[in-house]
Amino acid sequence: MKKLTLILAALAFLSAGCNTVRGIGQDIEKGGEAIQKATK
Repeated sequence: MKKLTLILAALAFLSAGCNTVRGIGQDIEKGGEAIQKATK
């Protein structure tokens, strides 16, 4: 039972991490677009 709880907690943590990484990627992309617009 403890092993199952640990696995479920790890999966929840990893799925939250994926969303965080995706959000950071989108922020970096928007920052890059802003720099490109500023240099034109």
